[in-house]
Order: sequence, then C-alpha cells, then structure tokens
Amino acid sequence: MLSYLMLAVVGVVVGAVVLGLGLVLGKTSMADDEKVGPYECGFDTLSSARLPFSLRFFLLAVIFLIFDVEIVLLFPLVGVVGADVCLCGASFVSILVVGLFHEWREGSLDWG
Repeated sequence: MLSYLMLAVVGVVVGAVVLGLGLVLGKTSMADDEKVGPYECGFDTLSSARLPFSLRFFLLAVIFLIFDVEIVLLFPLVGVVGADVCLCGASFVSILVVGLFHEWREGSLDWG
C-alpha cells in the first residue's frame, strides 16, 4: 500500500516539474497574428456572428466530406476478389467520377 502511495506522489511531482519547466522555458512570443488566429475557418471568430458566411466555402467543405465518406466505403472492396465485386466497385467509382465532373462543370469546385 505504501509503494502505491509513493508511486502516486512521484508521478504528481514529476508531472508538476515537467509542467513548470514547460511554462518557464516555453516560447511565449505572439509576434504574428496569423499564426495564433483560427486555421482555415473562413471568417474571423472575434468579429460579429451576424456577418454573412461564404456559401462557397461551405459547399466545398460538404463536397469534400461526401467524397471522403465515399472513399471510405471503397475500402472493404480491396480485400475481396470476384467479378461481382469488381463490377460493383467499377459502377460505384463511375458514379463518383460522373458526380465529380458535374460539380466541376457546375463551378462548385472553382474557389476563385
């Protein structure tokens, strides 16, 4: 029982020492506002919440999520061999390609 208590005390002391060293020796320079700002959120988080949001940014994010989920759905087809699986995978990929070309032609993928 005493050894577990000693182990807990040593763990707390080592954790406190490491945390203290990190606070004392760590970099605290906030010279660049771009580095401490939000990453790729599309708008400034400190401004008013009533500002209009870019729908093109939202549409691109949704398209990315859709294609990301569809790629995950293709992973189980890798380990299976058979003509039916190949036909199913080829039709699924062809539907993805047709959807990609539709979004491209529509202009949803043009950010500029």
